[in-house]
Amino acid sequence: MTNDVKIINLRNYLYGNFIDNLRLFTRGGSGGMGYPRLGGEGGKGGDVWVVAHKKMTLKQLKDKYPQKRFVAGEGANSRVNALKGSKGKDCEIPVPVGISVTDENGKIIGELNKEKDRILVAEGGLGGKFFTNFLPLKGQKRIIHLDLKLIADVGLVGFPNAGKSSLLSQISHAKPAIADYAFTTLKPELGKIMYKDFKQILVADLPGLIEGAHVNKGMGHKFLKHIERTTQLLFVVDVSGFQLSSRTQYRTAFETIILLTKELELYNEELQAKPALLAVNKMDLPDAQNKFHQLMNQLQNPKDFLHLFEKNMIPERIMEFEHIIPISAITGEGIDELKNCIRKSLNQENDAYHKKQLLNLQISNTSHREPLFQNALASSRMDTI
Repeated sequence: MTNDVKIINLRNYLYGNFIDNLRLFTRGGSGGMGYPRLGGEGGKGGDVWVVAHKKMTLKQLKDKYPQKRFVAGEGANSRVNALKGSKGKDCEIPVPVGISVTDENGKIIGELNKEKDRILVAEGGLGGKFFTNFLPLKGQKRIIHLDLKLIADVGLVGFPNAGKSSLLSQISHAKPAIADYAFTTLKPELGKIMYKDFKQILVADLPGLIEGAHVNKGMGHKFLKHIERTTQLLFVVDVSGFQLSSRTQYRTAFETIILLTKELELYNEELQAKPALLAVNKMDLPDAQNKFHQLMNQLQNPKDFLHLFEKNMIPERIMEFEHIIPISAITGEGIDELKNCIRKSLNQENDAYHKKQLLNLQISNTSHREPLFQNALASSRMDTI
């Protein structure tokens, strides 16, 4: 069996069991009939809500509701013994945490980032009453899209076969599929780095990126969209460079970093603002030290080497790494240092966030106090007149 056939079979087996987007039909319940003779009001139709649950997946949702239709209950009619009809039963759609909900036009309705978050997606119709001539209104009808974006502290960024899956298995308890050909990771894998003081950091190994991913080549947007919800990026590159196949161009480690940066920029330039670390992998290979020194020289003076690239391959902004760590995911070299650097970088990020929040609070308090002070001063002047 050729590598290409292996890749296709593995893609169908693994990625077929992972779903990160769904299209659903939703409709709020119709209102109940009013009672014209006694002025009774029909009950409001039920609403349709999307609700986040930690142990839910989109695959489970699709399996449980294969028709992907969600309709809320109708409001009760007004009756002689119950002039105010009761509200129709709400319909709840259980989804995983990390879902973005959009309408048919791509407009974001809302996001669910934690357990029990809920979003109203289709409102029930009003019951019949005087100003509707006692006739009920139909519920809102809406097509919605559920888009899963993984929430993680660290997102691994790298071309296929850079060793991301091997690295994830080294630094966490995750057990991703690992093989010696490209595209071994066809669905996101999550792992937790566990520290001795019980600190935990969530790491996401995402489907392999290739040149042209920003226009949806390869795993394209299935990969890139997940990076948006990570706090920081960990670039993983092969110290010997990368070549996808015999028909594609060989790229050095430095070229790999430049191209990865360009793909992020073309998809969403805001991704480049995230703090980033670089793990230079496969340091156990022959001549790895010389290649690593060469890479460090290029990273310290990147502009001296950009003339080697075509203009459309050069990013507007060169990625700056907070830490560069040589590692071997096979032998374990540099793994402990990498884990410490990840934690240190995240702590700095959290400290910066809290300082910014405190500064905003101080500015807010000052702006509220100044008018009070000025009013008191004006009042005291009035007293002296």
